[in-house]
Amino acid sequence: MLTKKGKYGLKALNHLARLGPGSSALSSEIAAGNNIPKKFLDTILLEFRNAGILRSKKGPGGGYALSKPASEIRIGHAIRVLDGPLAPIRCASRTAYEACDDCSDPETCEVRRSMSTVRNAIADILDNMTLEDFIRDQPLAKNSA
Repeated sequence: MLTKKGKYGLKALNHLARLGPGSSALSSEIAAGNNIPKKFLDTILLEFRNAGILRSKKGPGGGYALSKPASEIRIGHAIRVLDGPLAPIRCASRTAYEACDDCSDPETCEVRRSMSTVRNAIADILDNMTLEDFIRDQPLAKNSA
């Protein structure tokens, strides 16, 4: 399930992707325009910056901007940066596998097999969806230029 952090992160990326080329936005503008608590958003933006999804600049004309074109930012990667693995349970994760305490044989476990199928379907969609795809069919926000 997408956490509130993940949802806010996607809203922030959506906001930044809709800016004109070379434009940036202050975290306070992003927070106000998307009904996100600013302090929480600051943490999210920092995580995105540390992952190379965003760049930031201080001073006049500063703020946050995408570090690369929206067509090169994968939604699956953005969600993993904030929320971790996409798998609904740890034993179905490819990157953060953890055996369940109550499972005697993970290889034959029906729950693990089913949740691995779910994980694969989610990853297939989100890893092939770019930020550009994500915003393509959404109407422009009221304050967008």
